[in-house]
Amino acid sequence: MRFYSREDSELYQKVEFRYIKTALKGHIFSITLNRPDKRNAFTPTMAEEIAFALAFAHYNPAVRCVILDAYGPVFCAGADLTAFHNPASDFKNDTLPSSREEVKLGDAFAQLLKPSIAVVEGAVLAGGFLIICGCTFVLSVEEATFSLPEVKRGLWPMQVMASLLPIVSPRKVLEMSITGRSYTAQEALSLGLVSDIKDKHLIGDEAQKLASMISSNAPFAICRGMESLQNLANIPADEQQTFLKKQLDKLLESEDAKEGALAFREKRNPVWKGR
Repeated sequence: MRFYSREDSELYQKVEFRYIKTALKGHIFSITLNRPDKRNAFTPTMAEEIAFALAFAHYNPAVRCVILDAYGPVFCAGADLTAFHNPASDFKNDTLPSSREEVKLGDAFAQLLKPSIAVVEGAVLAGGFLIICGCTFVLSVEEATFSLPEVKRGLWPMQVMASLLPIVSPRKVLEMSITGRSYTAQEALSLGLVSDIKDKHLIGDEAQKLASMISSNAPFAICRGMESLQNLANIPADEQQTFLKKQLDKLLESEDAKEGALAFREKRNPVWKGR
């Protein structure tokens, strides 16, 4: 991980989060944005807390899926510009290890090689897209809205573009950025920003069901598969099949692959080792 090392993540139990809440239950790790009075807009310190929590999830072998949700009527309003422009207004978390460089949330999510589920029950604005675009799945309620209003404030969603482009076409990214208009959950679904729309009374349970389903599958294979998909972008098209065959050969030698085959023959649930 770019911002926090494995050694940093081992200090998790000593960290007292100011702006998020976390919990590990079984193989599911939850991160809840907890700054509802500021519409969950993230400060530099809050971004560091999120990145640290993601690093903990990444390095901890017990974690097989991450659920990310938020308190309050707004999922995330993006960056708290006051705190970013005036460091004195950002309340530091002295229990948090120092990040190795300035945290960029888009990169922090990209380096999490485990499935993640965003549970969206309120508006997603501006830099909030860094979070939902960084998650593997996005479950949303019908009432949620999605917008990039930066141009209304003389700005542009610069970093958000990098997170959006693997999901949405360049033309649509420009439309969203230029107009600054609000999109419904159904529109976000059609764009691929949202994976599924759930009833507001059931979305929490649906997220848990999805996380449990994910956690029942081979964690080592999922990690290597997600990593291989990321690496494809840097490999010439005529070399991609060779690269992927090598990755498959490595997986076939893993303990989990052997356990999966044995469990299938013995007609039982596999016991994954994560290696």
